[in-house]
Amino acid sequence: MTPIINDFERPDPKLVEQFMDVAQCYSASCVFADVQRRRNVMHSAIKPISNGTLVGPALTVKLSPGDLVDCLDALPLAQPNDVIVVDAGGETETSVWGGLMGGLCLQKGVKGAIIDGAGRDIDELRDLDFMLFTRSITARGTHTMYSQRKDELDINVPITCGGVVINPGDMIIADENGITTVPGDQLEEILKLGREQAEREESTRQQIAKGKTVDELLEEFGRI
Repeated sequence: MTPIINDFERPDPKLVEQFMDVAQCYSASCVFADVQRRRNVMHSAIKPISNGTLVGPALTVKLSPGDLVDCLDALPLAQPNDVIVVDAGGETETSVWGGLMGGLCLQKGVKGAIIDGAGRDIDELRDLDFMLFTRSITARGTHTMYSQRKDELDINVPITCGGVVINPGDMIIADENGITTVPGDQLEEILKLGREQAEREESTRQQIAKGKTVDELLEEFGRI
């Protein structure tokens, strides 16, 4: 079948910046999960190779199960602040992402990727300050370097990553706690709720530091 390669309409850059600003709070993935009533959280098996927070619109890649290739064809469509999200079918023994791919992404302003599958070269990726979230780490790469094939993939189509359906342009908020997504048609609403939640939690921290009790916090904030 002919690969599907689409571009997509990205969120307003100012909106992306606002998500990045709110995500400077503690546990940003938790904040945005809470305000979505615990929805849109990827499986906990997908973990970061380093600490930090990754925020941006999803550029999606769907690979062919059993015939995994490198994600090189996604690069021409990548733009600054995109997060490349790859459905590799949960395959844990064939890496679809490594250090050279991370370096090429940084040239385009892409600072991180999320792989429902495997990665490698994590020492190089850490040195590059490239954020990778992946289900596993393995030295075994794809067949691309031998076959020269890199076209068995669809780009910017709906995918499933970590049990969550991701559409191109959905917002990704990922940190060492987990990965939360925000559907593209709910960005402004969830951003507002996320900002309010982050501010409420910070106010609660300040009150705890002042010695407030659980009962006093519940009376003031309605939750802990």
